[in-house]
Amino acid sequence: MSDEEPDPGDEPSVAGADPFAASDAVVVAADPESVFAFLDDPANHAAITPGLTDVRDVEPLANGGKRLSYTYRMAGIGIDGEIVQTVHEPPERHAFELRGRLTGTIDLRLDPVDGGTKLTYAATYDLPENALTRVGAPVIRRFNERQLRAALENVAAELDAGG
Repeated sequence: MSDEEPDPGDEPSVAGADPFAASDAVVVAADPESVFAFLDDPANHAAITPGLTDVRDVEPLANGGKRLSYTYRMAGIGIDGEIVQTVHEPPERHAFELRGRLTGTIDLRLDPVDGGTKLTYAATYDLPENALTRVGAPVIRRFNERQLRAALENVAAELDAGG
């Protein structure tokens, strides 16, 4: 696996202004079509995303994407919700809307580069007002950044290993 820091001029910077946002990128040693196909399977998101403990009720959508229910654990608290794929553009982009107690967006962009695919993951979240938000914006921002980075590294590890 090889890492590449995103060029601030190339990527939308969501993390700086919003404590409930994060963005990062990694180079995956696989072509964009393989990375897209891997990310197109909801079961793979459960395998690579720390805290995502359940993916269920997967339904296909007319745009080629999917709608599904999920359970995400943050700070020991289970949060149930729904994800609707709003953009499904093989092999370039997946975008999702999170609905339920945790709302927000996830935008996955794939760009061909020497040695594979640059996968950029940008997410924004609106957390319910409770103990999670009372811990403070800096703590939540660091948590989101670590979770996002771990998911990217897990995708790279799966595909670099020929998965």
